Amino acid sequence: MEYRRMGKTGLQLSVLSYGSWVSFHKQIDDSIADELMGIAYDNGINFFDNAEVYALGESERMMGRILKNKNWDRTSYTISSKAFFGWRGKANKPNQTGLSRKHLVEACNEALVRLQHDYLDIFFCHRPDKNVPVEEVVWTMNLLIQQGKILYWGTSEWNGVEIMEAHRVANQLGLIGPSVEQPQYNLLERSKMENEFSTIFKTVGMGTTIWSPLASGLLTGKYNNGIPEGSRFALEGFDWLRNQWMVDEKLNRVRELTKLAEELGVSLSTLSIAWTTKNPNVTTAILGATKKEQLIENLKALEVATKLTPDVLTRIDDIMQTAPKLPEY
Repeated sequence: MEYRRMGKTGLQLSVLSYGSWVSFHKQIDDSIADELMGIAYDNGINFFDNAEVYALGESERMMGRILKNKNWDRTSYTISSKAFFGWRGKANKPNQTGLSRKHLVEACNEALVRLQHDYLDIFFCHRPDKNVPVEEVVWTMNLLIQQGKILYWGTSEWNGVEIMEAHRVANQLGLIGPSVEQPQYNLLERSKMENEFSTIFKTVGMGTTIWSPLASGLLTGKYNNGIPEGSRFALEGFDWLRNQWMVDEKLNRVRELTKLAEELGVSLSTLSIAWTTKNPNVTTAILGATKKEQLIENLKALEVATKLTPDVLTRIDDIMQTAPKLPEY
């Protein structure tokens, strides 16, 4: 396993990590999650991602039970949570969502209870909140760090301007700013990582825990000929995800990329994951496998990365046609 420092911090994360979005409680039970987290840990993965909204809190409860049962050395792994959406779904009341000091503090405390831990290694603001001054957010995260409840804080799906504003406020007030962003990044979604964030990487520095390196499974090739029963796109309530990815233009590109993977003698999933790790600004790519075989296969991406020569990367760009047009200086 390769480990990378998270931006300008001293924290080292495995370049591949394991997350629970969609899968925990919805697709897999405790026994399967226990097996998968064990495989991940045994293969050097040291970052496990979660959020208050995943399965309305049940994802964190499941991960908490598993981590308690594993009894791993707490210093050997890192865990995260994210706050914004609340965990009560339609029953959320005022102050139970968003980034107010009240919700962030209470969400952190609730996550610690569900995960059965004393502190979070990383606590993310799951979305920007237009109704809360960024000063309040930065002060609150700084407070949680001082209290020892979190070690680092970050953002998720914030834009570059919002991230830099948080840094401006932190510098002005002498507080700790965000050190990591969790954006979507894969062969079909590249603009933020490769264009919008480029200046941030060069200036304040920023780690990234990227989600959906396989575009919710589209980049595995399993949807090339339709939607398999039991797959993520077949789940009730995930129509929005299916509609986002099941587009002929995208499917045709994935089918062409599948041919390249076959030519290289690798699976499309490992090729796609390996491609994300070739970006030095990716600290870790979060895997979401629901089966032992899937996870073991995905871990092979570390070996596949060596096959991604400049010529192969150019061929991938030619097939996908998703590389953002960068400004000329």
